[in-house]
Amino acid sequence: MRVIVLGSGVVGVTSAWYLARAGHEVTVLDRQPAAGMETSFANAGQLSYAYSAPWAGPGIPVKALKWLMMRHRPLVLWPRADRRLYSWLAMMLANCTEAAYRLNKSRMVRLAEYSRDCLGDLRRETGIAYDGRSMGTLQLFRTQKQLDHVGDDTAVLDTFKVPYEVLDPAACIAAEPALKHVQGKFVGGLRLPGDETGDAHIFTQRLAGMAEAIGVKFRYGVTIRGLQSEGDRITGVVTETGVETADSYVVALGSFTPELLAPLGVRVPVYPVKGYSLTIPIREEAGAPVSTVMDETYKVAITRLGDRIRVGGTAELAGFSLKLRKPRRETLEHSVTDLFPRGGDVAEAQFWTGLRPMTPDGTPVVGPTRFRNMHLNTGHGTLGWTMACGSGRVLADLVTGRKPEIDTADLALSRYAAA
Repeated sequence: MRVIVLGSGVVGVTSAWYLARAGHEVTVLDRQPAAGMETSFANAGQLSYAYSAPWAGPGIPVKALKWLMMRHRPLVLWPRADRRLYSWLAMMLANCTEAAYRLNKSRMVRLAEYSRDCLGDLRRETGIAYDGRSMGTLQLFRTQKQLDHVGDDTAVLDTFKVPYEVLDPAACIAAEPALKHVQGKFVGGLRLPGDETGDAHIFTQRLAGMAEAIGVKFRYGVTIRGLQSEGDRITGVVTETGVETADSYVVALGSFTPELLAPLGVRVPVYPVKGYSLTIPIREEAGAPVSTVMDETYKVAITRLGDRIRVGGTAELAGFSLKLRKPRRETLEHSVTDLFPRGGDVAEAQFWTGLRPMTPDGTPVVGPTRFRNMHLNTGHGTLGWTMACGSGRVLADLVTGRKPEIDTADLALSRYAAA
């Protein structure tokens, strides 16, 4: 079967890899000059299998109002005449219940845990390397109130038998020795030993090279104008140079998916949530993190990537703006220098921003559409790197007509129509 994959981010490339491994003739189209150049370029570096959770949850509306008032706020909302934004926010608020949170987290953990297994298999099969580490994630609590609510997340982890440890300050330091320099700034933590770290950009580019070696064709610098359809089938991809045709189509365009599909009457509730990162050269080995520390107060992830520290965070609702804003940099700098003051040379940091494709319930959209030969693999939010291999494998199974190894019915776009 000839398959066209739209998008060469980490999700698109993993989709192409697994489709090719299933025996299909795969072509990837992307406007960028190489793979992994947008949201996959400089994300936080976490492979957060156990930490996978929706942003929508009980108490979030009240917390959001407090966050908006903070100096180093994790949430930024720019008021704008954008109907899609307010519709998306309304759907997100509807998911801020205990029942919805547990359901959505269970979906996300299921896919994330499967993705970990798929990435492990891929490493063993190919030997792919990407500055990866398998040393867990430490969610660090600065206040007793944060620590007291740790049970909200561990209940779902218990359901899926995901290992975790609730740590006192001494145990936090044992997991991340550099925290000994800032004792007194935290009261405890939640350690998820099964989580990993790695550079998503390096992974994406190397896997793209491996995919090319097994026959995948990557066509970069191609601007996608739209999709042609006839009845219940997609008949082609309209580009600036002509129409590209295939037997099946996979849309993995992240935040740009809704705009492409809207003319077909396919409504995908994905909105761009802007995130920022710093990439900092390590100055003092003993002062740097050994894996990922999640600063719960500021919602900032501080991750070790080889000889660099990647600091990622902020949820900014600003449409498709890619403007680098100084206050967002100051928040990232504050978190990393407060917890790891000796680790990196912040003055030499590279500042970056990207658009995370978020769904209102946190769960990505992976599966079929009303068009028989079009599937979606989009809406992974902050967890595209975490869920990429599992999503790509599931997607390839669905396109091929095989039954996936995990339940996927509630990952499809149809879940919104049923809501």
